[in-house]
Amino acid sequence: MGTVSKALSLLTNFNQSRTEIGLSEIARLAGINKATAYRLLTELQDGGFVEQAGPEKSYRLGPEVLRLARLREAAVPLTTAARPILDRLADITHETAHVSAVRGMTLHALAHAYSPRHATRVMMEDAEILSFHGTGSGLAVLAFSPKAFVDAVLAQPLTRHTPETVTDPDALNAMFAPIRETGVAVSIGGFEADVHSHATPVFNAEGRPIGALAVAAPVARVTADRIPLIVRAVLDGAAELTRAIGGFAPDGFPETAI
Repeated sequence: MGTVSKALSLLTNFNQSRTEIGLSEIARLAGINKATAYRLLTELQDGGFVEQAGPEKSYRLGPEVLRLARLREAAVPLTTAARPILDRLADITHETAHVSAVRGMTLHALAHAYSPRHATRVMMEDAEILSFHGTGSGLAVLAFSPKAFVDAVLAQPLTRHTPETVTDPDALNAMFAPIRETGVAVSIGGFEADVHSHATPVFNAEGRPIGALAVAAPVARVTADRIPLIVRAVLDGAAELTRAIGGFAPDGFPETAI
């Protein structure tokens, strides 16, 4: 491994729960001596990739990392990054896969992929507005969103799309705990009659949900033996998409879902 690679590899020791690391600890984590760690960190600091903070002079990620992350986000927007994942998700589940994104106080469908396996399928429209309270995607986003955002969404008039749509804010809030435990939200007929959807949030670099990846199928095809496959595929796809856009699952996101 070259000097540049060794230096950049030190950056992989930072994560959501370890944002600042001392010299001794980063040397231990990287399996190198302190002198080597100090030399590599100095090179990274000169390039703006790390900086020192606090009285103990611990290291944290520097502004150059943020600049590159923003360039990456601009170069690989969510829709572009999602397309191969959607195709694979539709192929694995034999159902409709779609990705959505939060825009202000609304949730928009961005892209979708169909499976050729079935003539009858859940149809989607790009740019379609999805309700937060009626869809698996919306519930997945709300379950991991800040309380202020959730309260603002649920304070709006909540449309009853079908007889199965839950519109009571208290009932909706009660649905979030199981979603946080599994990482997956389920909606059966909440937005469109006879549609069963599974969704997992997609997170940004701050660990906040910016949208969701979902699989939607006719209720009759979502049998007990199919559910584990769909759930695993959605979780894996959302984790891959989160990584592709430079995001991180927040602390508390179920480890088995990552």
